[in-house]
Amino acid sequence: MHASWIDVRTPEGETFSAYLTLPPTGSGPGIVLVQEIWGVNEHIRAVAEQYALSGYVVLAPDVFWRQQARVDLAYDEAGSARAYELMQQVDTARAAADVASAITTLRGLPNVEDRVATLGFCLGGQLAYRAGAIGHADAIVSYYGGGIDRHLDVAEQIVQPILFHYADADTHIGPEAVQAVKQRFAGRDNATFHDYADAGHGFNCWGRPLYRQRAAALAQGRTLAFLSRHL
Repeated sequence: MHASWIDVRTPEGETFSAYLTLPPTGSGPGIVLVQEIWGVNEHIRAVAEQYALSGYVVLAPDVFWRQQARVDLAYDEAGSARAYELMQQVDTARAAADVASAITTLRGLPNVEDRVATLGFCLGGQLAYRAGAIGHADAIVSYYGGGIDRHLDVAEQIVQPILFHYADADTHIGPEAVQAVKQRFAGRDNATFHDYADAGHGFNCWGRPLYRQRAAALAQGRTLAFLSRHL
């Protein structure tokens, strides 16, 4: 595989970085992979490689570029403290617009064949949801997206297939927030929800204590099946 940082241009003419990972074949459908609050770090780059090995062209935008370029934090005390500080500073509406710009950039690459999805974790799950709507992604995947319940007006714009992964033991996203999202999408055949018993927030990340191998493997398999149908 080949990986490199490329520039993404906003409608205002600003540029920021995004981490591009190509599949072994060099081309395929596209995924905009949206980071957790620890940045485009070793874990997110490894996730990009996972999906690239499944044949996708993966672009991971630097969401915190307006606060600090190319954030790459560890899951230790200092790294987590800085991650939460950055999360408090970010303007999520502007960040969602930036992710939408990454969708446009990815579509324009010669390596990308036809369709593009957004896929995000935690804050990135919210941004994948919001940017997927405004950037007209062909499919959306949200892993334990925090704050989606506060942006349910966006649901009206989502006509493409969307997949939600939620953890039953999530201490960051309460059951009432999950239920609000489920109720907003009730009766719509474009939305799929999966819940994971005995899993908490961040269960997909092997760098964190809350990692749950079985839940992560099951969610990845479901995600790959979903993407194979819709990209």
